[in-house]
Amino acid sequence: MNSMIENVLGPVVNKSTRVLIVGSMPGQQSLEKQQYYGNPRNHFWPIMSELLEQCAPENYTERLNWLQQHGIGLWDTIKYCEREGSLDAAIRNEVPNDFETLLAQYPAIECVLFNGGKAEQVFKKRIGLNVLTGRHFYKMPSTSPIPGKNIKSFEEKVKSWSIIKTYIE
Repeated sequence: MNSMIENVLGPVVNKSTRVLIVGSMPGQQSLEKQQYYGNPRNHFWPIMSELLEQCAPENYTERLNWLQQHGIGLWDTIKYCEREGSLDAAIRNEVPNDFETLLAQYPAIECVLFNGGKAEQVFKKRIGLNVLTGRHFYKMPSTSPIPGKNIKSFEEKVKSWSIIKTYIE
């Protein structure tokens, strides 16, 4: 029997956040580091560097500030779940974060980007897309380094994720 894992990462948002990137549940490495996309093999930070045409800062706190300066926020669909290892496919009995309250508090969020299929699937199932009424939302290819059935090259991911430029420029 798996025990419940708590997602210790809170939302990274402020009043000027226009795009909210929503993951599913951080992997073990990210939870241990208490950092979004803390696995150095994850493509998230290199993709953001490519799209924002600047190198992501090395320091984690500076990275979060850098995203926020560009109107980008982060959060995860899942607050608690059962999971063996770090794979999204192993997630069970998920309990969602409170997006209704968050989105009410931050009305400037125009767009939600789901980082991978599991983030979108859990959001639909446990929260409901109706909380996104009046906002744009897209399922993006996962930035995870773990090969999946729909694996895309780094260049393909950057091309897909470039939708973010519509909302931050």
